[in-house]
Amino acid sequence: MTDTVLVVNAGSSSIKVELFAADAALTSLLSGQIEAIGLAPRLALRDAAGTTVAEEAWGQGEGPRDHRAALAAIGTALARVAGQHRIVAIGHRVVHGGATLAAPVVIDPAIRAELAALAPLAPLHQPHNLAGIDAMAELHPGVMQVACFDTAFHRGHPWVADTFALPRALWRRGIRRYGFHGLSYAYIAMRLAEVAPEIARGRVVVAHLGNGASMCAIRDGRSIDSTMGFTALDGLPMGTRSGQLDPGVVLHLLTAEGYDAPALTRLLYHESGLKGLSGLSSDMRALERAGTAEAQEAIAYFVYRIRKELGALTAALGGLDALAFTAGIGENSAAIRAAVCEGMGWLGIALDAAANARGETVLSTPASRVRVLRIPTDEERMIALETLRLLRA
Repeated sequence: MTDTVLVVNAGSSSIKVELFAADAALTSLLSGQIEAIGLAPRLALRDAAGTTVAEEAWGQGEGPRDHRAALAAIGTALARVAGQHRIVAIGHRVVHGGATLAAPVVIDPAIRAELAALAPLAPLHQPHNLAGIDAMAELHPGVMQVACFDTAFHRGHPWVADTFALPRALWRRGIRRYGFHGLSYAYIAMRLAEVAPEIARGRVVVAHLGNGASMCAIRDGRSIDSTMGFTALDGLPMGTRSGQLDPGVVLHLLTAEGYDAPALTRLLYHESGLKGLSGLSSDMRALERAGTAEAQEAIAYFVYRIRKELGALTAALGGLDALAFTAGIGENSAAIRAAVCEGMGWLGIALDAAANARGETVLSTPASRVRVLRIPTDEERMIALETLRLLRA
């Protein structure tokens, strides 16, 4: 019987899972997801070789209707194919840890209550994370569960990087900049320390570019500032999220355009970003293929915002030693990487076009003063590492 760590990453309409051997190598044994929960759900699990070992699909309105039912379905599928694997700990991605939870923690009733109290700060994410915790407690009673936070990596920011120019009473009530994608940034910082320790000790901007997108300034392995703020809506434009927005626009939409809070939420989270700008798709691959004027303008705006934030984060760091691209777009779109780096010689960036086209780890020329890197992220492995650490504590 092999001891294993199960990682659960519950999103708004999908749940990812990955099963790791609870050993020093943290070998991935099984991974998969259930998607389109409540619509036309699809479940698939793959072994370490990438072979599909469990697959199921339901029609519109059939199958699991909510996260609890979806987790039960994926738990049943795991039990059927996991064989001699015994789950000894379960790690969860939890989007919000608030101002005090600055490291992964073992979940007990008090922590569960604290996480529930943070739900208003992440209403589209936190309830699903909690549903995952509750479902796993029912499926695996007595097994240790660990919460790993997207906000924790950013908790050491200087006060000026986390505050808004609002009355201080609102700061004390939790209205401040938290930053997100911290599990991804923590993993990249760890990988940099392994593959390029001299860079890891320096000033690095990491661009986590995917359907959700943000950037982080890291000095000596620690977050100094991030483009995301109070919510995961701030900063860069994303697949369907607006990114940075003048708050006066929100006031105008409320007072003059007939929007209420639910309509605004739908607009800013689900109908904006690349999808809204292009009128076509939230998928960068589709936009790159489309070639329409609107698609090209959406891409241009995305690149412009990345370049602008790169300059701001470099200022926060007092200089730049490396720029690292990660996540779906950052890892896979050579065109976006090239567009971000074009004309950045003033910052010390010189991109090697051939290395970029091949998707190598080092994308800069030998003469480039700033190293440009492509580093795949692995949030699930980061969660497994932290969960195993607490299991052995």
